[in-house]
Amino acid sequence: MDKTERLFAVMDALRRHRRPVTAAALAEEQGVSVRTLYRDVQTLIGLGAPIVGEAGVGYMLKPGFFLPPLMFTAEELEALVLGSRWVEAQPDAELAGAARNALSKIANAAPDALRDRMEDTALWPIPMRGGPASVPVLGLVRRAIREEKALLIVYADGKGPPSQRDIWPVQLAFHEGKQLVAAWCCLRQAFRHFRVDRITAASATEARFGRQRSVLARQWREEWKRLYPDGAQPSS
Repeated sequence: MDKTERLFAVMDALRRHRRPVTAAALAEEQGVSVRTLYRDVQTLIGLGAPIVGEAGVGYMLKPGFFLPPLMFTAEELEALVLGSRWVEAQPDAELAGAARNALSKIANAAPDALRDRMEDTALWPIPMRGGPASVPVLGLVRRAIREEKALLIVYADGKGPPSQRDIWPVQLAFHEGKQLVAAWCCLRQAFRHFRVDRITAASATEARFGRQRSVLARQWREEWKRLYPDGAQPSS
């Protein structure tokens, strides 16, 4: 790896860390000596990179700094294109459109050679037979997760008449043509998993989650590990 690539790699590493990271940790991650890492950081600062650091604490990028994707490895590029194409194949029209727009923005800002490679990565997801039909409730779930606001749903679990639930969506999983919502169910006072194809009606509310979503997500993960230590999926 030449010096220019190494400097980009250091910036990428700093961008991934939300808290100060020590020079020793950065040097180990980059496969260089601590002395080389110090020189690289000083070079970046001299070039105008907004890196702040303190002895014994570590380095970090100033909050709010946005580093445009100036350089991609072949694997990074393939991951971006394949991931975008996979999202486009999902039954969430808004998310599919966002994936197309995001990839177009990267392509428009990229040099011609990179744009050509994006158009011909040879990696494609296999869409479901007949293509996905739009499922509007997916957008409602995503907004509820972002805004931490409850959803009112009518759910048919196949074991009795449909029931009305107030839920706090925590996670949304896409699996083999099915979508699963992990949520705190206010009716059951417990975490439950709801298949999107069994949600017969849904509406947004202005009611806030009773706990921060980050707290709920941690509690859900702990319960998942306890109930499914071997990674088994919950019954649908």
